[in-house]
Amino acid sequence: MTFQEIVNSIGSLSTEERDRLFDLIRQQRIEEQETETLANYRELQQAIKDGTAKKGSVQDLIADLLGDNDENCLEYWI
Repeated sequence: MTFQEIVNSIGSLSTEERDRLFDLIRQQRIEEQETETLANYRELQQAIKDGTAKKGSVQDLIADLLGDNDENCLEYWI
């Protein structure tokens, strides 16, 4: 089913059904964001454990991102 077909199908739903669908999609997106946040947190914990995380100010982060060494741009900041 294409995206446009889905959009057209939604148009044929009742208001109540569309509201339920909206709530379902919103809840799924919230769960996806929670999963992504948890994965990022675990990745940061591992970087701290490995000693690859950096501490610093926002200015330090910006300076690092704008620096000539592109490898440092991928390190973790806490």
